[in-house]
Amino acid sequence: MSDTVLNPSPSSAPSSAPPSGAVKAPMVRRMMFAVALAAIAGLMFGLDVGVISGALGFIRDEFHATDFEQSWIVSSMMFGAAVGAVGAGRMSYAFGRRRSLIFSAFLFVAGGLVCALASSVSELIIGRAMLGLAIGIGSFVAPLYISEVSDISRRGSLVSMYQLMITLGILLAFVSNAILSYSGSWRWMLGIMAIPGTFFLIGSFFLPDSPRWLMLRGRHDEALSIMKELRHNPELAHQEIRDIQGQIHDRQRGLAMFLENRNFRRAVLLGIALQVMQQLTGINVVMYYAPRIFQEVGFGSSGQIWGTAIVGVVNWLATFIAIAFADNWGRRPMLITGFAIMSAGLAVLATIMSGAAGNTDLSHYLAISVLLCFIAGFAFSAGPLVWVLCSEIMPLQGRDFGITCSTVTNWVTNMVVGATFLGLLTTLGASHTFWLYAGLNALFIFMVLFFVPETKGVSLESIETKLNQGVTLRNIGR
Repeated sequence: MSDTVLNPSPSSAPSSAPPSGAVKAPMVRRMMFAVALAAIAGLMFGLDVGVISGALGFIRDEFHATDFEQSWIVSSMMFGAAVGAVGAGRMSYAFGRRRSLIFSAFLFVAGGLVCALASSVSELIIGRAMLGLAIGIGSFVAPLYISEVSDISRRGSLVSMYQLMITLGILLAFVSNAILSYSGSWRWMLGIMAIPGTFFLIGSFFLPDSPRWLMLRGRHDEALSIMKELRHNPELAHQEIRDIQGQIHDRQRGLAMFLENRNFRRAVLLGIALQVMQQLTGINVVMYYAPRIFQEVGFGSSGQIWGTAIVGVVNWLATFIAIAFADNWGRRPMLITGFAIMSAGLAVLATIMSGAAGNTDLSHYLAISVLLCFIAGFAFSAGPLVWVLCSEIMPLQGRDFGITCSTVTNWVTNMVVGATFLGLLTTLGASHTFWLYAGLNALFIFMVLFFVPETKGVSLESIETKLNQGVTLRNIGR
């Protein structure tokens, strides 16, 4: 992770107002090309999350894998992702966002091929760990890169494309699992990831470097040249470069500054809290165990398969809401609305699981309806917007360190949630387990109200300036 952090002095702060014309800047092909290619990291992420649920049963039968071995096949990806996220900060600072994405793409291709050709459980675990490393690096670098090449007026929507691609990957994985399950072709289920991975790898070589990273490395002329390609006029490009220049100070140690600089520490802790909140919504409980949940509410095997597929469709479609409204409605209102919907949906699901609604067709369809509401609530709020906010609130020279901390937190919390869910079902029962998650989502509404800033339409440099002036977290945006 990066050893750099911002000097808290506000003396060289830029104006908080965005450059003239920034809000209505037209879409630029070069910028959209860069965003779309970087977002493929999210597609690969989603594919890997989705394919293992369909392949695991066939893997178990072919290799006679024990429960312990199966758990390692699944969790090795999460472990690899946590390790990848830890190293991604230092890598992206030393070698750049573009080269880090290239390396991530290479690991996606290599990991997919290792899994597809595996002749033992240990080889599968190695391949899954390689995919995890790729995901850890990609989940750190891609949102960061997208936020740094996007203009102010489109930043929220464009960073949300990363989450959209995750949901698309999950959907495609569910569909491919359903098609390939008839032949039991688990090797194709896992190996098919190498196809979009190859496209990602080739395309990454044509990505422009991040102008903000180039400025950090003292390559000012290159930064200005690329910024002109990414923006619709030279004046806007010059203004953004001046704003970035105003925030660059001497390099300092990130961990030391985290311990010593209260303002930087506030941003890092908020990023960590946001990622914990995202995972404690219970979203990956649904993604990893959707068939089990449908079984709990009374669906047969066919209903479980189709219910899981519908979850993938709704997850993907609802993410378009974030893309459409993140830069109009704002981050805070969408988060509050999403947490409210998720809390209400899980509360109703918990009531159904308690048996209060009876074991009827009506209760079954009500259960799937509220579960889909929960999925939609996550997909347009906490899913994309947590990544958006984490990429926005970190100061430039501490951004690698801060996003490393938040991304690692995401994966560690993901592992904890995935590892404890079945235990909670056994200990508390299905109804009380979902009441627990409903209560957490209700709590997160108040955390947003008191701590989360509104960053729509605000430059990254303005957010940084307010943070270092000691402005309360809720007010460092608008």
